[in-house]
Amino acid sequence: MAKRDFYEVLGVAKNASEEEIKKAYRKLAMKYHPDRNQGDKAKAAEEKFKEVKEAYEILTDSNKRAAYDRFGHAGVDASQAGAGGFGGGPGFGNFADAFGDIFSDIFGGAMGGAAGRGRTAAYRGADLRYNMEITLEQAAHGFATDIRVPSWDACETCHGTGAKPGTSAKTCGTCGGSGAVRMTQGFFSIQQTCPTCHGSGKVIAEPCLTCHGEGRVKKNKVLEVNIPAGIDEGQRIRLSGKGEPGINGGPPGDLYVEIRIKPHEVFQRDGDDLHCEVPVSIVTAALGGEVEVATLGGKVSLAIPEGTQSGKTFRLRGKGVKGVRSSYPGDLYCHINVEVPVRLTEKQKKLLREFDVSLREGGAKHSPQTKGFMDRMKGFFTAE
Repeated sequence: MAKRDFYEVLGVAKNASEEEIKKAYRKLAMKYHPDRNQGDKAKAAEEKFKEVKEAYEILTDSNKRAAYDRFGHAGVDASQAGAGGFGGGPGFGNFADAFGDIFSDIFGGAMGGAAGRGRTAAYRGADLRYNMEITLEQAAHGFATDIRVPSWDACETCHGTGAKPGTSAKTCGTCGGSGAVRMTQGFFSIQQTCPTCHGSGKVIAEPCLTCHGEGRVKKNKVLEVNIPAGIDEGQRIRLSGKGEPGINGGPPGDLYVEIRIKPHEVFQRDGDDLHCEVPVSIVTAALGGEVEVATLGGKVSLAIPEGTQSGKTFRLRGKGVKGVRSSYPGDLYCHINVEVPVRLTEKQKKLLREFDVSLREGGAKHSPQTKGFMDRMKGFFTAE
């Protein structure tokens, strides 16, 4: 079967740069790698993989590429291309460099990566999250508090070795202390983490009874947290270096305190603004007056104009919350709810009926909303 054009195999233009060719090769090498294609797809994938490899070797060698561009496949025979093998001939260096870069994508860094280093390398500790529930008042004004979080400390029994006192860890017989073993997969070999010592290079025959060979024990520690004024739901505070300790001398992780704000019985928060419902008697709404309104800073008087309707909103500037990143505090929006009296006495009912009669005698001027509503409804009551 005739060979396909090498540029077509890699899916690049004839004037493609070496970096573009390398990028295309990585993508296709991962796609057709034998470890990613098992069963019925294995044979076809292997052929594709070899085809991609050959194209890459030719096009990343400047002399071979020039010969190929001029004479096609006749300019580069199989012996020159090194097709079908991993020999150390011309062009193999570029191939190894590119292919080594994708090992970590396929095998999770097994070759020359974490497997080779194992636990002897230093690793940063994991980050931790702590959910803290606070009140709206605490969020608005800020405060300091103590929290208890789990932590790992060196085991006092074995002094962090993980071995039972009087004993010590032995060199792993499987990997010889390197923490990695070489494993053949397909037609090449790679390094992987030693399955016996899990990359540490050591085997603990008699683990410490206190820490069970971990070399550390879990404890609780108390940390002081300063909650800034104006913090909002879902925002986080980072305590640098207060997460889990690192491994083998690595830096510790961070602790993130995530804020949850309890529902408030009076206010609803919307960013830096606050909203609340203010019940007003029917008399105050009709005649006007003043009502006391609660704010996060104390009580204030709210002037109610004569004839205020239910649903009317009044804004009190600066009575909201000053956010963490805000220059000025938000506002408090008071939503008026005119309260209809209940459980009236007979005398009160009589007075209301007399009052209603007087309103009707006065005409629509006393109830402009009712008049407007009835005018809009006339069409529905007119007989066809």
